[in-house]
Amino acid sequence: MSTYKLFLLPGDGIGPEVMAEVEKIAAFFTQQGVAHFEIERGLVGGAAYDAHGQAISEADMRRAAAADAILLAAVGGPKWDGVPYDVRPEAGLLRLRKDFNLFANLRPAICYPALADASSLKRELVDGLDLMIVRELTGGVYFGAPKEIVDLGKGQKRAVDTQVYETYEIERIGRIAFELARKRRNKVTSSEKHNVMKSGVLWRDTIIDLHKREFPDVELDHMLADALGMQLVRKPKQFDVIVTDNLFGDMLTDVAAMLTGSLGMLPSASLGEVDQKTGRRKALYEPVHGSAPDIAGKGLANPIAMIGSFGMALRYSFGLSDLADRVEAAIAAVLAKGYRTADIKGGAPQSVSTGEMGEAILAELKAAV
Repeated sequence: MSTYKLFLLPGDGIGPEVMAEVEKIAAFFTQQGVAHFEIERGLVGGAAYDAHGQAISEADMRRAAAADAILLAAVGGPKWDGVPYDVRPEAGLLRLRKDFNLFANLRPAICYPALADASSLKRELVDGLDLMIVRELTGGVYFGAPKEIVDLGKGQKRAVDTQVYETYEIERIGRIAFELARKRRNKVTSSEKHNVMKSGVLWRDTIIDLHKREFPDVELDHMLADALGMQLVRKPKQFDVIVTDNLFGDMLTDVAAMLTGSLGMLPSASLGEVDQKTGRRKALYEPVHGSAPDIAGKGLANPIAMIGSFGMALRYSFGLSDLADRVEAAIAAVLAKGYRTADIKGGAPQSVSTGEMGEAILAELKAAV
């Protein structure tokens, strides 16, 4: 039985509540003898600031580096609005992404048939939706230099953010997208704004060249980012894998998330380069939702996105696709039986708590043994 090192960062708000449900499932798999998960826990975000005056401590960065996968639940909240910018809760997440060069953000948008009516779109548009957005995560306007606000005098200021991409950055994120598409429905849609941005021109040209050289068997099309946002709302099931830059990916993933009915349903993975010696890659897994401090401690949070993020870790970090399939099947089965947390309650007569939803998913996993 292989041993996998999991480093858990529950973070803030509802983070500890949803992470607790993942620990139950990891413990079950260990108990069953299908895999052994060695768990360590650390602090990130506001919790780390309160304890150490930092968004993540050096000791926890070392633990993260030694882990086979990192699971992070959520960071931030109004409690820390006044802390210095460089130690704000989000800085811990950004440091993990930067230090481990987690350049590829994978965000699936899946609409389970049982939840199709929870979407703001008509059932026929979203029922059976299954798309993947691959967002470049460590380049672009969020990290480009110069990034500054300049005082021009006489009450005037100038703000500058710089959109920068190099060929290798576009190639490596494109390669991830094409490889994923080969395991899905074999179609990639590349999105940028080449009509007004030079970085978009380079992005498009690089993706076209990569496709011709390495992935001619995969269907490729291109769509301007604003048009793609419209098409996600108009006809979302036309897409399989979407690959885009950091800025547009940030926006388009939130649009795709709401197609499914709730942010509480969606996991994500952030992947680094494959280590040529070990064959493994650094990876961070987290739900798309935030820390939701207004419902923290009330048992109202939906743990499915966090459990789904663990499922992605099983698939992409540990190579345990069979266990990942079991987790996804358990989630689908629980939803089909009518279990709903408050965020996806819809017209259901009542909702279940965070723990009750986690226990129901665990019960499905046990029943399938």
